[in-house]
Amino acid sequence: MKPRDLADYLFLALAWGFSFLFVRIVSHAFGWVGAVSLRALVAMAAVWLMAKATRRPLNFNAGWWPFAVVGATAVAGQLLGISFAIPRIGTAMAAIIVATIPLFAMLIGQVWGLEKISLRGLLGLLLGFGGIVLLVGFPVVTINEEFLLGSASCLLGCISAAYGSNYASHRLKTTGSWEVTIGSFLFGGLLSLPLLYFVPVPSIPAPIDYITLVFLGCVMSGMTYVRFYRLIISIGATRAISVEFIVTIVAALVGVAFLGEELSLIQSLGAAIILLGCALVLGLLPEWLAAGNKKSPA
Repeated sequence: MKPRDLADYLFLALAWGFSFLFVRIVSHAFGWVGAVSLRALVAMAAVWLMAKATRRPLNFNAGWWPFAVVGATAVAGQLLGISFAIPRIGTAMAAIIVATIPLFAMLIGQVWGLEKISLRGLLGLLLGFGGIVLLVGFPVVTINEEFLLGSASCLLGCISAAYGSNYASHRLKTTGSWEVTIGSFLFGGLLSLPLLYFVPVPSIPAPIDYITLVFLGCVMSGMTYVRFYRLIISIGATRAISVEFIVTIVAALVGVAFLGEELSLIQSLGAAIILLGCALVLGLLPEWLAAGNKKSPA
C-alpha cells in the first residue's frame, strides 16, 4: 500500500470511528432523518466549494443515474439505517454490525460475477453471519422490539453500503473521487429529504448542534468519502472497504469510553468471530492460517 493510500486508510478509520459519537448528537438534535439529509447536503456543498476554490475541474459525464444509485444506497440507505439504529442498540453494537459490510460486499461481488468466493472466503462468510447471530441474540440489554428493529435497520444499512461500494467501483471506476462524492451526496440528501415530512426535526436545535452538523458533514462525510472513493480506485473496493474493521474497533471503544455502553461476553465473542470472518474473506490472515488456500479473494 502506498504512503498516501495508508494515510487515507488511517484517516478513514479514525474519522468514521469517531463519527458514531457525532451522529448520536446530531440525530438527537435534528432527528435521525434530518441528521442524514442535512449532513449529506452539507457534505456535498463543502466538497463542491473546495473544488471550486482550488479550481479543480469536475467531470460528470457518467450521467445522473449512477450517482443517484450510489447516493440512494451508499449514502441515504447506509446512513439512514445506522442513524435509526444507534439510539436503539447503542454506538458499540452498531459499530460492530458495521463490520459486516465487507462480508456483504464480498457476497454481492460474487453474485455480480465481479469476484469468486474461495473456500476460505465461504468459511469467512459463514463465520461472519454466525457472529451476527451471537451479537444480536445475546445482548446486555433486554431483547425487545426496539432492539430487534434497530439491529435490522443497521444490517440493512450495511447491505446498502456494500451494494453502493460495489456499484461505484463497477460503474464509476473512471470517474474522479470528487465527482462521485459530490454526486452521491447530492442525490443521497435529496432522496432522504422528503422523509422529514414523516420524521420532522424534534425541536429548535442549539447553535452547537449546527456546528456539530457542519463538522460531521464537512470532515466526517465530505473529506472522508473523497478519500474513500480515491482508495477504491487505488487498491480496489474489497480492500478499501476493509477499513470498516478498524472503524468498528474505534467506534466500539468510543461507545464504551465516552457513553458508558456495555457488551456482553457472548457479544464480544460474536464480534471477534465477525472480525475473523472478515479477515478470511479478504485474505488478510497469514498464509499458514489460510487453511491451505493461497488464492486471495481480494
